[in-house]
Amino acid sequence: MNDGPLIVQSDKTLLLEIDHERAQDCRKAIAPFAELERSPEHIHTYRLTPLGLWNARAAGHDAEQVVDTLLEYSRYAVPHALLVDVAETMARYGRLRLEKHPVHGLTLASTDRPVLEEVLRAKKVQGMLGARIDDDTVVVHASERGNLKQALLKLGWPAEDFAGYVDGEAHPIDLAQDGWTLRDYQRDAADSFWHGGSGVVVLPCGAGKTIVGAAAMAHAQATTLILVTNTVSARQWKDELVKRTSLTEDEIGEYSGAVKEIRPVTIATYQVLTLKRKGAYPHLELLDARDWGLIVYDEVHLLPAPIFRMTADLQARRRIGLTATLVREDGREGDVFSLIGPKRYDAPWKDIESQGWIAPADCVEVRVTLPNDERIVYATSEPEERYRIASCTAEKTRVVQDLVAQHANQPTLVIGQYLEQLDELAAALDAPVIKGDTSVKERQRLFEAFRSGEERLLVVSKVANFSIDLPDAEVAIQVSGSFGSRQEEAQRLGRLLRPGHDGKVARFYTVVSRDTVDADFAQNRQRFLAEQGYAYRIVDAEDLPA
Repeated sequence: MNDGPLIVQSDKTLLLEIDHERAQDCRKAIAPFAELERSPEHIHTYRLTPLGLWNARAAGHDAEQVVDTLLEYSRYAVPHALLVDVAETMARYGRLRLEKHPVHGLTLASTDRPVLEEVLRAKKVQGMLGARIDDDTVVVHASERGNLKQALLKLGWPAEDFAGYVDGEAHPIDLAQDGWTLRDYQRDAADSFWHGGSGVVVLPCGAGKTIVGAAAMAHAQATTLILVTNTVSARQWKDELVKRTSLTEDEIGEYSGAVKEIRPVTIATYQVLTLKRKGAYPHLELLDARDWGLIVYDEVHLLPAPIFRMTADLQARRRIGLTATLVREDGREGDVFSLIGPKRYDAPWKDIESQGWIAPADCVEVRVTLPNDERIVYATSEPEERYRIASCTAEKTRVVQDLVAQHANQPTLVIGQYLEQLDELAAALDAPVIKGDTSVKERQRLFEAFRSGEERLLVVSKVANFSIDLPDAEVAIQVSGSFGSRQEEAQRLGRLLRPGHDGKVARFYTVVSRDTVDADFAQNRQRFLAEQGYAYRIVDAEDLPA
């Protein structure tokens, strides 16, 4: 027994005592391979999973490093069976390799013949493979490269992809160096991606994921297709690329509902690519419109299912996914791993904050009590209606008014998902509202007015969750969300953490109705805050300053 902060248990859970003097060092050491599950005040629970261990293996960590970390920080003897399982799980990665054969093209080769025999007999891979070349190698149909990687991951034998990439159509792209330089972590992220070939970069909102994308483009020196969440995001990407690279406006095309431009760098929305007509996706031809050298997936955790399917056909192209969190509400993290690539770089939010690149945050949950008449309505409603009732109580409007008044001179966002509630809040606060039916032109006008200081308060729906650059926001007040979505919490907190607050602390309020499913969902959302090292306070609405 030693005085470590970690308890390693045979069920593959790791218990971290966060008040221990070595807790922060331990948290950083286990982060590459362990997934945080629960994080109350004193003991955080992590779990070892095959995907987490394979991500670590793909990032260059071996089983010996993982075992040494567990032994170094564990308070008690580490179960021997767990150490064996860690070593054997990580050893599964790379026994199968996708390679380019000079005669036969794409092949699947194995360093362990029985493994190859096992997968050849699996129904999941039937039809993806061709002739057997020798005892250890089999031909792969070139069009099945992505599908095969998905299938092998599900079989528990993730393949390492050494088949290489096409260069694509060359196009000069250099980073502009006028008055700015890449931050160290941005350079490290882009380099890690490039050396790995394809994969995902995880950085906090506000840490400059667009800059990392630009640096990846400068590595590729090739035509680039950038996929983004919405049209506003597309235009912000274009503005940033014109500012930060040698690209001109004429070299960058927008491919959205309103505009269909195909240029050496083309920015397309997920929405237009997944538009379905008569059972087909007419705009997927964009993928073959040019010989793309690089595909950039912004907010990769939001990739729609049709994009996964098309990405299976793009395995010969270099791919970089950018995100603030790899959490997917649909549980398809394995598809991101196999089709976009493994996690190549991950910088903890608090580390970037400590370097001064994103603002520190004060996270507060404000609890309100439903009036008796609303409690009766809530109690007698169908389960699917209860969250809306709890979220839209008039008690929240009063609290929001108090909070806005408290921060009257600070740029503030009020965020929710129920449109009727947002309209009521906008009227009560005498503030403009941005919703799904707000035109792109009007959204851009209001966002620009907010950035310039002309507007100090905006009421916004979930359209502002993603890829919206609002560097001056200092306060966010959320009144409702997507049923406890941790990825949404990441995006909303990220609206506040952009640098440039001159040392000011960002304030992130969540207004929650106690004794309802609203409070239950809030607990799940808080997991994200704790995962990133942010403490949160709970206060009663009655205790807020008048």
